[in-house]
Amino acid sequence: MRSDVIPHLAVDTIVHTRVPPVVREHLEASERERLRAEIKSLLIANNAVLVAHYYTDPELQTLADESGGYVSDSLDMARFGHEHPASTLVVAGVRFMGETAKILNPEKRVLMPDLKADCSLDLGCPADAFNAFCDAHPDRTVVVYANTSAAVKARADWMVTSGIALDVVRHLHAQGEKIIWAPDRYLGDYIRTETGADMLLWNGACIVHEEFKGVELKILREQHPEARVLVHPESPPSVIEQADYVGSTTGLINEVKSHPAREFIVATDKGIFHKMQLAAPGKHLIPAPTAGRSATCKSCAECPWMAMNGLRSLREVLASGANEILVPEDIAVRARRPIKRLLDFAAAQKRVVMSNNDA
Repeated sequence: MRSDVIPHLAVDTIVHTRVPPVVREHLEASERERLRAEIKSLLIANNAVLVAHYYTDPELQTLADESGGYVSDSLDMARFGHEHPASTLVVAGVRFMGETAKILNPEKRVLMPDLKADCSLDLGCPADAFNAFCDAHPDRTVVVYANTSAAVKARADWMVTSGIALDVVRHLHAQGEKIIWAPDRYLGDYIRTETGADMLLWNGACIVHEEFKGVELKILREQHPEARVLVHPESPPSVIEQADYVGSTTGLINEVKSHPAREFIVATDKGIFHKMQLAAPGKHLIPAPTAGRSATCKSCAECPWMAMNGLRSLREVLASGANEILVPEDIAVRARRPIKRLLDFAAAQKRVVMSNNDA
């Protein structure tokens, strides 16, 4: 581990002890159709719209599309909710996504199918420890990834998505600013390598992307020599260095759609394959390996917290109004500032962050 990556070993241990098993919802066809019909009716009755992340179950993504909702990355989900006239947003994803939606849409009710749907990056960067760390380095500009709690965003100077993080850090580096980066150490290391910026990295990781194996990827590439390798930058360096394209979830989908290659090896959560296949139905998608002789697979390229979102829990929150996301006003006001700084920067750069981002 590099000396400029902050250890926080106790936090890392806590995160891994809290990783739930991947439990998929199994429904008979008749129950599935009944739930789909009830959810569509309840969305109308509640003046609600469903926004789902690319990593959720294809059933939820399809339902969002069919009901006039939206499937995308976390910030883009919040953007859609802001522009949509619905008074209630139902966020199928993980908790920080619901918080981001509430921060950007304080006047709307935000519900989630399961409030226990966490994120290892969020869990691995508790606000109290992060605040203490920032206090110890007051000369550094604080840049946090979208995959953080509202309280951590509230401490930040900038919030970024993986789609624009390189541009923001290059800008700050050109201004001579030294940076605290949190929470993903792999994404931070990738950005630091690409920009040359002075970055002190928090020691967080996504349990899904951390599982991809460089050795097994090399073997898979030898078996598929014509395949183009697409990698999300939350992956380890041994995987990133083999990539033909590194980018956000939206960027990965666009690459499959636009590149003439017919075969792709994809290193991100396999929930994205649903939208990828819809975008490029004639192309062959191969999951990057999380198994093999060097494997210690905990997630096998599927987020266990994303898997908590299902039709039954979605129907229940719409019927009961339970699982509302609430963000204290003082935190929401402070968290909104780094997000707005990102959006203003993107506007100045003529970048469309809210439809080309990641979380």
